[in-house]
Amino acid sequence: MVDGKVTIVTGAASGIGLAIAQSFAKDGAKVVMADVNEEKLKGEADKIGGAFIKVDLSKREDCKALVDFALQKHNRVDILVNVAGIQTVSPIEDFPEDKWDFMIDLMLSAPFYCTKYVWKSMKANGWGRIINLNSIHGLVASEFKSAYVSAKHGLAGLTKVAGLEGGSQGITVNSICPAYVRTPLVDGQIEAQAKTHGIPPEKVITDIMLVKSAIKKLLEPSTIADIVKFLCSDAAAGITGALIPVDGGWTAG
Repeated sequence: MVDGKVTIVTGAASGIGLAIAQSFAKDGAKVVMADVNEEKLKGEADKIGGAFIKVDLSKREDCKALVDFALQKHNRVDILVNVAGIQTVSPIEDFPEDKWDFMIDLMLSAPFYCTKYVWKSMKANGWGRIINLNSIHGLVASEFKSAYVSAKHGLAGLTKVAGLEGGSQGITVNSICPAYVRTPLVDGQIEAQAKTHGIPPEKVITDIMLVKSAIKKLLEPSTIADIVKFLCSDAAAGITGALIPVDGGWTAG
């Protein structure tokens, strides 16, 4: 399915990005891992035999450097998985302006630039798969998350446009929109919320984080990796421009 495919994964030093990189490498893909955390990135890349490059994807030139690195090493790019992102919670009136700029650059502009830069290679080969790791917040909104929700809604739009443009060229573009995934970042949020509200961590998950979900269970990074691989398979060749909720029923009601 992905054996021999040249695959770029951003945000690959930990969490969802790392799980995707590990899963793809296990199945024989040639993985290029990108992250700003060089020390952890190198260690994880060494474990799976992947190539790696330290980049700050909030900068356009680093997006190009990443794709150029992959092309120089492997002469093509078959799969791009845009994962890198952060979360900041603050009321609009207090939201730091520099943080807004950074989050939009990292989570919306970077996927656009990386898509733009891999497009020529995918078009020439007549095959490409681009998966944008979106969020339930690409479909719905929550208060105090203006930059995150705006970036993710923008990413949904980018996914649709790129899906339309790529259809005739063998390129599919899709977004996965999960609810909360068990990552080190989310584990930290659970711990902080438990202290703030004086409740057990499991109550944070069921009563706060997933209060709108029918399934009160965090997703695992490996689950997202499996969905990414499905979108790269022949079975998903007819799926493009789609926003795929993996939300435990959050948006069903």
